[in-house]
Amino acid sequence: MDHGPALAPRWRPLAAARPAMSPAWWHWVASRDSLTSRLTEAGRPWRFRVRLLGQGLGRPRRDEALALGLPLGRRAWLREVALTLDDRPWVIARSVAPLDQPHGRRLERLGERSLGHWLFRQPDLERGPIEVSADPAPFHPVTGPWGRRSVFRHGGFAVLVQEFFLEAMVDDLALPSR
Repeated sequence: MDHGPALAPRWRPLAAARPAMSPAWWHWVASRDSLTSRLTEAGRPWRFRVRLLGQGLGRPRRDEALALGLPLGRRAWLREVALTLDDRPWVIARSVAPLDQPHGRRLERLGERSLGHWLFRQPDLERGPIEVSADPAPFHPVTGPWGRRSVFRHGGFAVLVQEFFLEAMVDDLALPSR
């Protein structure tokens, strides 16, 4: 799952992106609840599906390692998915989980099931601050208006989740360009 030397997105705090973001996008990007649930609801009657694009051991990008507090070069479990409605990708996501923790390889067993569905059922789940980028996803050749990321913690488990909203979602929900 090495995608070459793609430039890392320029991440900034959520509040710093607020002036450039429409209210409709703020509703999506700033939400702290389950994106899977929001997509399923907004996409009715279309069928929601997680499409596994790739998973395996790999080296996180520098910005990912720093977000998780991992030493540079340390391997982690990487998982990339497309969140689709009627097989149209609305969101592309990448999760990075350190291997030296409980549940570090739990992502491997998810297959085409939603990580959010499992995460948001954990009673002690903590979500770190949301960071935002207007840059494209560095791990897949798609475009869209916004990306967001945050670290989720549950017990001794931590996972960085990066979600990039795509043009198909903009079109299907008649959202503004930014």
